[in-house]
Amino acid sequence: MIGDIDVYGLFLPPLLILAILAWMLSGLVQRGLRAAGLYKWVWHPPLFDLALYLLLLCGLTALSSLLR
Repeated sequence: MIGDIDVYGLFLPPLLILAILAWMLSGLVQRGLRAAGLYKWVWHPPLFDLALYLLLLCGLTALSSLLR
């Protein structure tokens, strides 16, 4: 399997690793935005959270393709 990441015999696709990393980063960003009080300007928080996650995932994917 070309391009998969081997984790103790379990082959994982790179997009799964990036998705997990984006999920953790979005949680940190959400926590920071809530602490700063910026969520009062958000119309629909779940939709904003989804968009934030997708932006982070796209950014990480683009960054990983640049590093290869």
